[in-house]
Amino acid sequence: MGSVFLPHLKSGWHVDQAILSEDERLVIIRFGVDWDKECMLMDELLYSIAEKVKNFAVIYLCDINQVPDFNQMYELYDPMTIMFFFRNKHMMCDFGTGNNNKLNFVLKDKQELIDIIETIYRGARKGKGLVVSPKDYSSIMKNRGGTEI
Repeated sequence: MGSVFLPHLKSGWHVDQAILSEDERLVIIRFGVDWDKECMLMDELLYSIAEKVKNFAVIYLCDINQVPDFNQMYELYDPMTIMFFFRNKHMMCDFGTGNNNKLNFVLKDKQELIDIIETIYRGARKGKGLVVSPKDYSSIMKNRGGTEI
């Protein structure tokens, strides 16, 4: 189980420190409820790529029931949300879903997730605050009953 092996941020202070402490790598935080099916699936995927991306990204988990500090600020209403930060700056990514602030759907492919992380990292290093995902995920929102933007 991925959530057992990936580091958990146990308080708002720990979340802040994780974001502030990295100068060179992308900070990835999966917000959600650890026992939720979507979180468990995504945690497995995150764990499976953690070693491959460790030179340019660090991955943390944060249970929004244990640490509700950011739920309102980051609008953490989905069962599973991944957010990206670089040098204490929130990184946004256009996934084609209408929500550029976070990734809030489960991916099934390791390479897709690695590609997204690499794209956000490269954009961050160039000083961009918003990057375009290497793949358009608008069909995911249609399948979830969302509206296309």
